[in-house]
Amino acid sequence: MSALETDFTRDAGVEVPLICGAMYPCSNPELVAAVSEAGALGVIQPLSFAYVHGKSFAEGLKRVRDLTSKPVGFNAIVEKSVKAYEDRMRRWIDEALEADVRFFVTALGNPRWVCEAVHSAGGVVYHDVTEKKWAEKALAEGVDGLICVNRRAGGHAGALQPKELFEDMSGLGVPLVCAGGIGSEEEYVEALKMGYSACQLGTRFIATDECAVHETYRSAIVDAEEEDIVLTHRLSGVPCSVIRTPMIDRLGTEAGPVARWLLKNRKTRHWMRTLYTLKSIRGLKRSSREGLGNKDVYQAGKSVAGIHEVLPAAQIVRSFRDALTAKES
Repeated sequence: MSALETDFTRDAGVEVPLICGAMYPCSNPELVAAVSEAGALGVIQPLSFAYVHGKSFAEGLKRVRDLTSKPVGFNAIVEKSVKAYEDRMRRWIDEALEADVRFFVTALGNPRWVCEAVHSAGGVVYHDVTEKKWAEKALAEGVDGLICVNRRAGGHAGALQPKELFEDMSGLGVPLVCAGGIGSEEEYVEALKMGYSACQLGTRFIATDECAVHETYRSAIVDAEEEDIVLTHRLSGVPCSVIRTPMIDRLGTEAGPVARWLLKNRKTRHWMRTLYTLKSIRGLKRSSREGLGNKDVYQAGKSVAGIHEVLPAAQIVRSFRDALTAKES
């Protein structure tokens, strides 16, 4: 079997075991389509489509389909915090299924209802997890694979290193995707050699020509080193990896005592996370589109250490594919 053929490529119907992870606010239709057209899997982040890169989710989805007929994925954040949000997500999933999307990635909640909708249409669902107990819960609800988010990831990161996380999950009997810390071809090949079925990249695809972010965001990623990535609880109430900026230095990285209590309380946790998220969404949207100011933050992972230039998305897919197939010769 070719190194390019894995359980993930069969599930997703793609040629290269590589995912451009869904990112708010960085997932624009042109980036998603470019990655998929090159043979990997671009994943739609519906909030980005609806509120950052277009007038509606439907227009963003149409733009993707105008640019590529190849498989794309869809990211569904399923945390139950606001009913109006859940209703909107259900409509978006229906629209995605109608547009022949058959690969879904769920996060931050119970994926059962997504699995039921997607499986009835012949699709598959992978779920974001950071440790085994959440993986087992997701599998019990019907997911088909796991996106294993490690401590090197950008945005919401886990606590374990990629190898530790793989060893923790490897006995679960489903495809595992390495998410976090993959910025270079060498890191990509090493993760697949470890046993992962694919790798999910986010930060690497922000530093591309197609990603509709301000040039200062791309430059910050290219210029950053691993030690410039810090973990903060002040954006969404859960650990989030960002590039250190004046705002991060001013705020600090830990939630205050009242916020910590509210985040631990079962009845107030969802509301506190929603408040944090709404505040961070405004800042992330502004900084990604308008450039870095003293109130802004940039999400990024430790993969910045392997990112040295801005490249077309298709070139990244090809270089990672070629590095993988070179190991066979």
